[in-house]
Order: sequence, then structure tokens, then C-alpha cells
Amino acid sequence: MKFAIIKERKSPPDRRVVFSPEKLAEARKQFPDAEFVVESSDIRIFSDEAYSKLGFEVTDDVSDCDVMIGVKEVPIEHLIPNKKYFFFSHTIKKQPYNRDLLKAILNNNIELYDHETIVKQNGARLIGFGRYAGLVGAYNGLRALGLRDHLFELPKVETLSDLNEVKSELDKITIPNIKILLSGTGKVAKGAKEILDHLKIKEVSDALYLTSEFSEPVYCLVDVMEYAKRTDGKVGNRSEFYKDPSGYESNFMPYAKQTDYFIAGHFYGNNAPYLFTRADAKHPDFKINLVADISCDIDGPVASTVRPSTIAKPFYGYDPSTESEVPFDAKDAITVMAVDNLPCELPKDASEGFGDSFLEYVIPSFFNADKDGILKRAKITENGNLTKRFSYLQGFVDGRE
Repeated sequence: MKFAIIKERKSPPDRRVVFSPEKLAEARKQFPDAEFVVESSDIRIFSDEAYSKLGFEVTDDVSDCDVMIGVKEVPIEHLIPNKKYFFFSHTIKKQPYNRDLLKAILNNNIELYDHETIVKQNGARLIGFGRYAGLVGAYNGLRALGLRDHLFELPKVETLSDLNEVKSELDKITIPNIKILLSGTGKVAKGAKEILDHLKIKEVSDALYLTSEFSEPVYCLVDVMEYAKRTDGKVGNRSEFYKDPSGYESNFMPYAKQTDYFIAGHFYGNNAPYLFTRADAKHPDFKINLVADISCDIDGPVASTVRPSTIAKPFYGYDPSTESEVPFDAKDAITVMAVDNLPCELPKDASEGFGDSFLEYVIPSFFNADKDGILKRAKITENGNLTKRFSYLQGFVDGRE
């Protein structure tokens, strides 16, 4: 079987890749029946020469390969019919901007495997860039704090070589006496927690966080059962919430009254209650003045996130009284960091981490008859049709919803 590491063509450019040269060499050693080819790229974080030096063919034409492995959406005009493709398609939530892409995939008889759909039997994701989104997002929020309040100046992550250099920059700053709330328990939240722990910020329980004042910066990590509650007053259940959150409402306001800096690292599912609304943000006791929204759901559970920001211009302000965007350092505004492609700022580390997981879980499935069902669960399209698991997308494809 012949695999191609394809060139990223989406704009703005993405320098990440699924396999570093070293990890690809490891894959070749583990699976001698697999052939790996690299499509030439002038933007990839690893140079063509780095792959060539390890004996990989680097070419402008990968049309003879069976499996195409990329990161971001492949532009429609560059899709090769009758191939297997791996990339983040951003279609499984019925994203309207990618409807035509999914239709083109079906029309070109492509087997699509979305990185988001590579999951365990229980639905937990096996691979992703979540940790790096969390790392960069928490750092960027602190960078906004330093710039806004004239406390310190952290460089942009994209100007630093790797995670070690990011942490070295953090060693140079002092965090003021603020209270930080971090939501979520997945890879994103763990990445953000890694930054807070590196700064030696003290973690406290939610009970202490909600009732105490501190003489040092602290943070509290909360899960969905802390910031959401059942509408009938009964004790909530996490798995029940994920199956059907319709019987729940937000319990976020007690935290909002105690928090200076909120890091949104949670996963937001359809029909779940918003964490805080525009009305909540107007409450006189609402204290949050800085949000790093790593989840970045627009006009959704975090009311101050009115649009995604960019790596070039990562910050903006939200004025709760007018419900409008203002400069990030405007008086009485909530400063917002809502970059939606955070791992792009750490392309080397993010690529290396992603490749570890892809080699562990995905490549073996092509050579062990997919004994764990990983490919079967991940496959969105086959023979010009949606697979049974993703048949719920048919109305979206047809334009009926």
C-alpha cells in the first residue's frame, strides 16, 4: 500500500504535517510492506530535504498513491478521485462552509477518514492537536494580560522555535494576584493546565475558589458537572449530560463572580446550556475581564466570543453593555483571545505529537485487518455514499438542512 504525505493548500498556510521525517522513517521500519511518498511543499515545518535525506521520495505528483494523509481541508480542485483521504474535513457538525467539499468527496468516490472521527469504541478521540491548542491558548491569554495591563511583554508563540522556548519565556514573567478558571478535562484543558502548572500557579478546589480570597494567583479546574446543573434540582450525571443535556442549565455564574481570567478548554456539544450569555456578562457582579476561548464556538456558550481571531491579530475586546466588539484594551471590556487554529503556532511540536498517535493507532489498522475497528468507525464516505455511522449528514449534503 502506498501512502502520500500531501501538501497543505488551505489559506492561510498551515505548516503542520502528520509525520515528521523521523516519525515517517519509524513507520517505514515498522511496516515494511508500506511505501511512503512525500508531496513537495515549500511551507511545511520540515523541509523537503529533511525527508529526502532519510531516503523518502519527494515529488510533485502523488496521484499513484492509495492513501492521502493531510492536516487541513483539501481544496476541491486538488482532490484526486478514487483515493482514501485523511484530514480534518470540518463537516461532521454540518458546517455549511464545507458542504460543497463533502459533496465533491462523494462525487469523486473518495473514502474520507476525518481525524476527528478516529476514536475508541466508546467515542473518545485517539488523535488530535488538542494539547497544543491548550498550551498555546493559555499562553496567548497571559500574553494579552501582560500587554493590556502593561505588566510584561511575551513574544508571539509563532516566533519561538518550540515548546521549551515557550516555557523559557514564561519563566521571565510574574503573574499578578488573579483568579483563573479553566474548564474541561480533555487534552485541550490538560495542555492549558500544563502552562499554569509550569508557572507554579496554585491549583485550588472549587469550594475554596468560590468562597476565598487569596494573596497569590490561583486556578481552579472545573468539569461540566460543576458549571452545569439539572433543572429539576437533582444530582447531575456526567454521562447522562453527554447523552442528552436538554435537562440541564448553566451553573457558571458563581464562578464568573470570582474569576478574572477564564480559559475555555471544554468541549461544547449540541443543545448543551451556554456557560454565560450576553445578559450574564452585563450582571454587575460578573468579574471576568479576560477570556482565552480555545474551544472557539462563535456566538455560542461563551458570549464574549463574537468571532474567531487570528494568529496575526489574536485579541479583541467585547463590551458587555453594547454587546459589540471594541479594542482589546478598552475600559470595561472583556479581552478575548479566540484564535481558532492555535496549534499552527507550534507546528514542530504539534506535528511530532500528532505523528506519535497516528503511527500508534491508524497505520497498524491497514495491516492488521482493522482488528480494533478504528478505520471502520472513522470512515465517513465509501463508494460515493455516506457510511451508516454518518448517514445523519445526508440532509446536510442534499441541502435540506
